[in-house]
Amino acid sequence: MLKTFRKAFQIEDLRKRIMYTFLMLIVVRVGSQLPTPGVNSAYIQNFFTQQTGEAFNFFSAFTGGSFEKMSIFALSITPYITSSIIMQLLTIAIPKLEEMQKDGEDGRKKIQSITRYVTVLLALVESTAMAVGFGRQGLLEEYNFVNAAVVVVTLTAGSAFLMWIGERITEKGIGNGISIVLLINILSRVPSDFTTLYNKFISGKSIAKGGLAAGIILAIIILLVVFVIILQDGERRIAVQYSQKMQGRRAVGGHSTNIPLKVNTAGVIPVIFASSLMQTPIVIASFLGKGNGSGIGSEILRGMNSGNWCNPSQLKYSWGLIVYILLTVFFAYFYTSITFNPLEIANNMKKSGGFIPGIRPGKPTVDYLTKILNKIIFIGACGLIIVQVIPFFFNGIFGASVSFGGTSLIIIVGVVLETIKQMESQMLVRNYKGFLNK
Repeated sequence: MLKTFRKAFQIEDLRKRIMYTFLMLIVVRVGSQLPTPGVNSAYIQNFFTQQTGEAFNFFSAFTGGSFEKMSIFALSITPYITSSIIMQLLTIAIPKLEEMQKDGEDGRKKIQSITRYVTVLLALVESTAMAVGFGRQGLLEEYNFVNAAVVVVTLTAGSAFLMWIGERITEKGIGNGISIVLLINILSRVPSDFTTLYNKFISGKSIAKGGLAAGIILAIIILLVVFVIILQDGERRIAVQYSQKMQGRRAVGGHSTNIPLKVNTAGVIPVIFASSLMQTPIVIASFLGKGNGSGIGSEILRGMNSGNWCNPSQLKYSWGLIVYILLTVFFAYFYTSITFNPLEIANNMKKSGGFIPGIRPGKPTVDYLTKILNKIIFIGACGLIIVQVIPFFFNGIFGASVSFGGTSLIIIVGVVLETIKQMESQMLVRNYKGFLNK
């Protein structure tokens, strides 16, 4: 990784792109510190100190702490992420959107434009819910229509501006803009999480105990990072052979290639879906000032709160972890089923004269691809569960409550690997251009 960055800085064009990205990320972090007008900062600080578990840690990690400060970037790019996921799902359900996706660059631009409008709409809905839900409880210095409207406009504009920054990084920076904005937000929370771990397990302990705790924490983090790298890069390659065709007097084709199926076919999407589904009711209950009672509803909310999972004194609430695992597996299969179509792959291979050695074209190929895919999805889902459950285990057993969890780790590793690959591809293209010019 360091070698790639060192080579990139030696190339003027890439150096400018890296500096542009860096300046844009400074703007992101500065904006995350600017308070939203009319917000009572004392209330929001007291509110978050009373919260436990993953419900708001999830948002805190994705927004880089700006949600806790209720800054102008409090919504961060979460509306854009949600909008992108919705558009991917609608592409399968709506034939017209599916046609746009197959129209090449023009279709992609149209879908991107629709995604922007949906992002603004979602940001408007979320900011209104926050202004009304929190406003009634004391979020606003004075709860009235004007102050609430100012908060709604500010948060919506902040989210739209972050989306614009992400697109500019993609166009003029090193690429992968939205993901890089999300990455810098998550990384901004890492120092405070390490401070929490230090105060909890190392500070005040003897040198032997403190050193042992630090070694265990470091070993766990390194093992998880290595495991995530293997999970993200792992793939099953299915050999494909193309038959020869005669064009005039020449035989063309006859080459062999492969279909790379990633082990983690759905990426981090199943974890985000499962986490959102489990934590959204808790967030809504917090907006309404509910959930701290003794009824059945409150018991269900406590079971959905990851802060109560794996806790020896509250094992009855760990049923939520089982539900979370089942949801992760379900969404892994569901999301892969709408993004990878074995029938379409088989038909394209057949049209191009390709076949899998030992498997007949047509339905046998579809069945073979489906069988392999189902096995890979399960392995990938198990990998995601392992990465996600380990932080829950340590949070429950040892009380290591940090916002940095399995979801954050998967995103960090995935974005870093993808960014490095993009930089290497840009350097490769430059080398080819230089060679051709010579």
